[in-house]
Order: sequence, then structure tokens, then C-alpha cells
Amino acid sequence: MENGHSHGHGHGDSRRPTLLIILVSSTAVLLFITINLCLISVPFQIKNLAISSRTGVVDLTKTTARALSPAIDGATMASDTGFRVRRQEKKKMGGDGGAGRVEGELAMARAAIRRSVTSARNASSSGLLSVPGEDVPFYAAVYRNPAAFLRSYEEMEKRLKVYVYEEGEPPLVHDGPCKNIYTTEGRFISEMEYSGMRTRNPTRAHAFFLAFSVTNMVHFLYRPANSDRTKIWRFVTDYVSSVASKHPFWNRSAGADHFMLSCHDWGPSASMANRKLYENSIRALCNANTSEGFNPRKDVSVPEINLYDGTIPAELQQPAAPGLFARPYLAFFAGGRHGAIRQELLRLWKGRDPEMPVFEYLPGGRGGKDYSNYLLQSRFCLCPSGYEVASPRVVEALYAECVPVIVSESYFLPFSDVLRWEEFSVAVLVEELPRLKDILEAVPPSKLMRMREGVKAVRRHFVFNSPAKRFDVFHMILHSVWLRRLNVKIL
Repeated sequence: MENGHSHGHGHGDSRRPTLLIILVSSTAVLLFITINLCLISVPFQIKNLAISSRTGVVDLTKTTARALSPAIDGATMASDTGFRVRRQEKKKMGGDGGAGRVEGELAMARAAIRRSVTSARNASSSGLLSVPGEDVPFYAAVYRNPAAFLRSYEEMEKRLKVYVYEEGEPPLVHDGPCKNIYTTEGRFISEMEYSGMRTRNPTRAHAFFLAFSVTNMVHFLYRPANSDRTKIWRFVTDYVSSVASKHPFWNRSAGADHFMLSCHDWGPSASMANRKLYENSIRALCNANTSEGFNPRKDVSVPEINLYDGTIPAELQQPAAPGLFARPYLAFFAGGRHGAIRQELLRLWKGRDPEMPVFEYLPGGRGGKDYSNYLLQSRFCLCPSGYEVASPRVVEALYAECVPVIVSESYFLPFSDVLRWEEFSVAVLVEELPRLKDILEAVPPSKLMRMREGVKAVRRHFVFNSPAKRFDVFHMILHSVWLRRLNVKIL
């Protein structure tokens, strides 16, 4: 992305907050993933993800991947301290603010998801799945656990209610860019305002949305002349303080059932303005960089989508994209020297091989339709990180039914909690770039065809619709929030 990428430290609470939540390791996120699964810099697979019959939690000792230890054990769940905090809060609030009913609903959802895992055991781990209400079957191979995902999604549709704080005015709150590289931020904020999952009754809410736009803050509050982000941090600090003082819900959970969304490079930095927002809240970020504080246990990786005029280019909406073996190019990239990874890619491959057109800029300054045509004529589409880890080229490749080649470090890929990215993309380490052509040519045709089928299958999860449709990118983002919310229990 084009904007700067330095990071500051926030001016949040001087005292470390007392968390009034416990992280429930037996819930949905850990049914689907272990934490490092899709970090591009550490590629590996989980072969056996087991559910412990004794505790109902994922037994991480039976996996082949490294993972964080379970967030909590049975002894912690029964902690007197936690329940004592709960009683104090109920006394202050004159009740539990609806938390008891909400937590009961979440407990039923957790149990239903666990049952789906133990009963189905991925009996249809390959082939097509028929989903009620969907005309196009689901390709099971691209999901980590198809049964658990579909049951979790069903539970989300049935139960999830999100309260959108009404504090704040456009353009800084309840508004955002709906075109160009920050499309995801504005479109999500807009769709959330009218979603059927929005509730006007905060006591019924499972999650609370802080609907500010970091991109609009940068546009209206930031002054490049002095590189001072103080006004942005101050706005975030004041906004969180405002909702915390007017409503009991932020303090009840120390922010752990609240979420923000940002696709600006400075989204992570803006969240540092409030310590609880940074440490406890669900941060839905395009810049999902684990080396800069992104925590896959609680944060959500959001796809970066660049819609120049607010819609997918017409060339990429055609009913049937060309077959992979009818495409003349092995791989394609066009883009500026933004960041070290792109610079290395261009140094090694720019203009070097006619089978792999790699441009800094398209010949003659052409873009638009010509760019889309290159995507459609390539079997692999190169998606190197720029200044930050995310790249809109990943989604562009999916739209063109071109297999994405992810070249990044410390990037937690979007929807990795449910999607098997290894089934429809190729991960290349930066140090492997000199061998890039050999790596891509070594992919067997049969595997390439399976990847193409995977690309076609997941495309629906990366498309915005107006109004939103089931399983589209808006609802997949919400599902990722839902999974993180299932991992939090308010005492």
C-alpha cells in the first residue's frame, strides 16, 4: 500500500486492565486452526487435529504443527476470582446487562459445533458438499473442517447479534471509503449499518462494533508536513472513552467482545491509542502482520480488496475465465517498487523471461483492462507484499481464477481459521525468489487443476455484494469475528 508504515506507541491506560474474561480454548477457533498454520514465512500443515474427549478442547499435542498452548485450563475456568468480579459488576450494573443470556447462547453454539466435528469427522473431506439454500455446491477440500465450518456459520446466522455504537458522526465514524484500495473498510462499515445481524438492543448483543474509519481519520486529521499522528490517536482514545463512559459493556469485558475494522496501514498503530483496544479487543485488519502485534487468537485477518470504481472489473466478471492450460503465461506481476520484497522480485525477474511477464509498470503506461487481461492469461499470479504484508493482488487473482503465489513474511492470510490456503495457492519464501520459475513449473498439472478448482470455490468468499449475500466477504469477516467471540466468556 502507498502510505507510510512506521508505528508509534499509544497513549492508552497507564494501568494494566483487569481482564473480566476467560479465553475458552474449547471453542470454535481452535477447532479449525493452530495459530501459525498460514504464516507464509513458516509453511507447514496440520495432519491430525484432535478433540479431547475428556475436556472437549483441541488436543494440540496430537498435531504436527507448532501452536500456542491452550489459553486456559479447567482450573482457571473455575477460578473464584473470575466469579467474584462477575458479582461485583452485576451489583454495579443492577444486573448482568444481558450477559447471562448471551453467554448461554454462545455455550449452546460451542456445543453444537463440537458435536458436528465429532459426528462428521470430515466424512466428505473431498468432493462436493450440498448446502441448503445454495445453488453452487461447496468444494470440501478447501475447508479445514467442512462440517464444523458449516455448522458454525449456521449458528452465526441463527444467533449472532452485533451492536453498532451510535456515537460519532461521519466522515470519521459510520462512514468509510467504498472504492479503491480501502474498499473493504468502507463497505464493511456500510453493510454493518443495515445488516440483519445488527441489533438496536445492546443487552442482546454478542459483539460490539466500533464503527470508526482509520482511513478517513488519516484523510481528515493527519498532516503529512510534520508526520504527527497524535490527532488520530487522540480521536481513538476519546471515542473509546466516550462509549465506555456512556455504556457498561466495554468495561464489563475490558473490550474483549468489541471489534474494530481497518484496512489502512496505520490501523494497527491507531489501535495502540487504547491499551485495552490493542490487547483485548478483536482487531479486524488487512495489515495482519504477526511480527507487528497481530494476534491470530483474537484478531481477524481481512482481505484487502481494491475496487477502482466500487465494482469488480467487467473483464473479471465473465461467466467462464479461460482454462489454465489455454493461458500463455506461466506467471504475471505488475507493480511499483514498494517494499523490499517487491524490489527483490523486480530485480530478479523484471523483463527477464517472456513466459513470466514481470513489470514495474505495464508497457505504455496501460492499466485497467490490459492489467485484467494479463491476469486472465496467466496460470499463476504473483502476490508479493508491498510496504505492508497484505496485497490486493491476492483477491484480484481469485477473481481471474488464477492461482495466487503468496510472497510475504509473517502474513496471517484471511479466513485461515476455515480455509486451506495450501489447496488453492502457492507460498514462496523471499529467499526462494531466484528459483521462482522452477518452483512454479514443478507443480504437476493435476495439482494445478485442483488448485484452480479451489480458486473457483473460494471466490465467493472474497466478493462484496449489495446487499450482502450468504458466505460473501462481509459475512466471512463476521464469521471470523464470531469465532473469536466464541473464544471469550464473560464471567
